[in-house]
Amino acid sequence: MARTARRTDNRDREPGSVRRRSLLLGTAAFGVSGALGAAGCARVPTGDALARLRSQGTVRLGIAGEVPYGYVDEDGAFTGEAPELAKVVFRRLGIDRVQPVATDFGSLIPGLNSQQFDVVSAGMYIKKDRCRQVLFSDPEYQMLDSFIVRKGNPLGLRSYEDVVRRRARLATGAGYAQSAYAVAAGYPEKRLVILQDQVAGLNAVESGRVDAFVGTALTSRQVVRGSSRTEATEPFAAVVDGKRQIDGGGFAFRRTDRELRDAFNAEIHRMKRSGELFRIMRRFGFTRAEMTTLTAEELCR
Repeated sequence: MARTARRTDNRDREPGSVRRRSLLLGTAAFGVSGALGAAGCARVPTGDALARLRSQGTVRLGIAGEVPYGYVDEDGAFTGEAPELAKVVFRRLGIDRVQPVATDFGSLIPGLNSQQFDVVSAGMYIKKDRCRQVLFSDPEYQMLDSFIVRKGNPLGLRSYEDVVRRRARLATGAGYAQSAYAVAAGYPEKRLVILQDQVAGLNAVESGRVDAFVGTALTSRQVVRGSSRTEATEPFAAVVDGKRQIDGGGFAFRRTDRELRDAFNAEIHRMKRSGELFRIMRRFGFTRAEMTTLTAEELCR
């Protein structure tokens, strides 16, 4: 369930880094595409989605401006692990062009189901409640959670239970799975601060507005790079009803587009077997420990 971005220092650029200003400008620009996409898709397409997309030659990808999953870089180009995978897979399926449509993370599934784009390409966590609304590909990665905290982690926050015990001020992103994990651990939902994205979360921690921002472990370690006032905690698993949660992220498709999802899945599995998938993912900070053999069926239970 999740989504990520970066700082305003002058480091050399690297895959998975993006400054807040360029992220917001890029999102605004691509937001125009989103509006046009919505206006142009009032009628629900019928027939085989894969055949239709091949005929059009373009597939629209819903992204949410989160490094390293799907975002706009400093040059105004869209990238991220999910869009880069999508470019390769859809090209092999006979669709040469990908068009980004930016929205906030919480609007990705509604946008998909209202025809604003053809697939969610944002590293979205595969969760039971989401599986009732969309079809997921098998995940391309698995992930734990991590907090962004002040340098030195003065409150000693290493789990959701620590946040509850210390009555820490906690924030997360709109639509993030971490909201439910915090509440399941006993954190009062009304106290949870919901912010636009992880960059806003970093700023909130740096300014002292909140004690911690929680997101995926990869999101957290990416966004604190270049920050002299914050750090990312060691990754940890949420515990819900006594069970450790290890999440997996994948692509989401409309429930009517099963043939498209299945064709996409077949290509993802070929890339896993050949090692090509990891070669793309590691450019965005993923490690071998975050590669997975989990399936969407397992994660949807």
